[in-house]
Amino acid sequence: MTENTVQWLTEVLIDFRESRGWGRHHTPENLAKSICIEAAELLECYQWGDEDLDPYNIEEEVADVAIYLLLFCHEAGVDLEQAMTNKVKYNGEKYPIDNDKQSAL
Repeated sequence: MTENTVQWLTEVLIDFRESRGWGRHHTPENLAKSICIEAAELLECYQWGDEDLDPYNIEEEVADVAIYLLLFCHEAGVDLEQAMTNKVKYNGEKYPIDNDKQSAL
């Protein structure tokens, strides 16, 4: 398996959490809550504007959101790559290029 794929990253995360006994806490509900909490922490980076942003903190919060999302998908049986592909296709049909250009005028 190629490193840095969604599947590889998910397996790394599963191994990490299982070696610490955290798996029992990772229900879809708890992971969905954690995604929201971490996304709020990312938003907090921009609370007072973007003049004094800490790139390291932003990177950490983005990683936290992504980690919980991958764990959520694993636990909920969601194929993230397929879900994203389906969503892009759906959005392409819902928002055709011609209509998008017209609405920008």
